[in-house]
Amino acid sequence: MDVTTNYEKAISLWRQRAITTDAELAEALNGHSIAFAYNSGKIENTNITYNDTREIFEHDGVTSYTGDLRTLFELKNAKEANEFLLDAFNKKIPLDEALIKSFQRILTQNTYDTRRWQLGERPGEYKLHDYVTGKNEVGASPDEVNEEMSELLSEMKDVPDDKALIAAAYFHAKFENIHPFADGNGRTGRIAMNYFLLMHHHPPIIIHEEDRKSYYDALESWDERQELSPLINFLEAQTVKTWEKQIERAARRKNEPER
Repeated sequence: MDVTTNYEKAISLWRQRAITTDAELAEALNGHSIAFAYNSGKIENTNITYNDTREIFEHDGVTSYTGDLRTLFELKNAKEANEFLLDAFNKKIPLDEALIKSFQRILTQNTYDTRRWQLGERPGEYKLHDYVTGKNEVGASPDEVNEEMSELLSEMKDVPDDKALIAAAYFHAKFENIHPFADGNGRTGRIAMNYFLLMHHHPPIIIHEEDRKSYYDALESWDERQELSPLINFLEAQTVKTWEKQIERAARRKNEPER
């Protein structure tokens, strides 16, 4: 009897690819990168559409666009962030402060609102002021961000591959709790988490926008009670949901009679 879970199957299928270069990763993520950018952006910006995201990724522009300028910049930034992820993976750049700041700078360039800009906030730099982040939180205070981010990134070193999902959940929960930037923390946290997973031979995860309530509830469990298991379970389920078509195709091939 096969007791392998769909989550374990997703991990196995990914590792069978033995991806080491940006070209191999881009091929493996064919279609995934668009879906990730759409869902990650849509979680916080309801104006984002899949069609606009696809056109930006495939044609670097959109036809008959009627949305606002900020949304268009966010879509173009998401494409650039994806290209940056591929290049960083190819160069095996570690998940460090410089990399995270680069992800945030790319994702938020040309999108900071007037108020934040007047307060001195800049893409790619930690926040200078407090901003409401959740029901009861404003994140770490600006003068604590450097120390807390340094501590978090230190904890992410030397994680074994078989603990990748647990460590990724911990990183994401802590990162969103710290809320180190004036804007773009959710998108930055999600792409940085996926980069960490990729570097540990784990398939990247799409957090689907229709599951945002469960996602926020899992993050709140950490914020309020330091309970990580809800987020671990959520990310495991999202891994299966992300790669379910590949899992189903592999199952069909396994059950096909030999010729």
